[in-house]
Amino acid sequence: MSLSFASPTPSASAARRSLSARQLAVLRAVGHGLNDQEIASALGLSGDTVTRHVRAVLDVLGLRDRCAAIVYAFDHGIVTPRHRAAPARDTVAPRPAEVTGPRLELGLLGPLHARSGSTTLDLGPLRQQAVLAALASRCDHTVSSATLLADVWGTEPPLGNVVPVYVYRLRRGLRCGNGAAESVIARDRCGYRLLGADVRLDTTRLDAAVAEAGAALRAGDLATAVAEYSRALGLFRGEPLAGLPGPFAELERFRLTERRGALSQRKAELQLSLGRQAEAVDELQSSAALFPHSEPVVTLLMRALHEQGRSADALAAFTRLRRALATDLGVEPGTAVRRLHRAILRDGARPAGPTRCGVR
Repeated sequence: MSLSFASPTPSASAARRSLSARQLAVLRAVGHGLNDQEIASALGLSGDTVTRHVRAVLDVLGLRDRCAAIVYAFDHGIVTPRHRAAPARDTVAPRPAEVTGPRLELGLLGPLHARSGSTTLDLGPLRQQAVLAALASRCDHTVSSATLLADVWGTEPPLGNVVPVYVYRLRRGLRCGNGAAESVIARDRCGYRLLGADVRLDTTRLDAAVAEAGAALRAGDLATAVAEYSRALGLFRGEPLAGLPGPFAELERFRLTERRGALSQRKAELQLSLGRQAEAVDELQSSAALFPHSEPVVTLLMRALHEQGRSADALAAFTRLRRALATDLGVEPGTAVRRLHRAILRDGARPAGPTRCGVR
């Protein structure tokens, strides 16, 4: 256990006067979110002793429950938000000096992460991160505590309403800029709201790139549209919201993953229309690995391979699709991909024309 609970900070003087040194150490551990068993291990106490100390802390400070103790620990400086330096391998470039705007960056298109300047912020336990993800996905909209509770815990809520505690920690840790007093999370009587003007979201950048691609398509500039789709796809750092619990994170993860697949398909369609089969094959092979049951993706891959003279590889792609559908879903491939399969089997047959690309 790397946390130290024995030495209170100077700002905890009020609590120091009311509590014994051992009780103050227990309060700090509670503030860090540890349960009784973890506190016992960290402080070398028995579980029963920790339970008695927790009860004594609540009685002495007049606190209602453990959640109130966590808030008290933060309010009185006994526990402070923790930050860690960005890993050396992180290659995200710092924002150019001439660019103005929000200092805090939030990433949802992969494992959730937050960055302020060159510092990666510690977002706390997974359920606390899931609360932040739910707020970030509804940026600039107020979300009630009850909604956040359902988003993160579903039909199995905790015994106490810990949402205010998690939001409190996030508000303390996520500021508008270096040294700023204001949090990027606003609070009112209806709930909590992530302030979009103070945060740079990768999902917002994704929307902007897709909008630019759509504008290029409407102008007939397919090459620029391909470049913008590439920029959008480059924002994904892996599985969106990877590892976060709760029904909301699961649905959002599915939605963003499906969007990634659709963008990859659009990009490949345009590459085929431009006669860039080799680039389309690379894109589609990556997409087929991520979405092995996607018939549209495999259909495009088969066409691109066949137009390159790689009919055997195209037939192998169909075989993999049929096996995946039969094994995982118990179904056969659809009409369109089977028709293309038969066309490739016919000696010298070619697919009928390039894929039609449209704005969707």
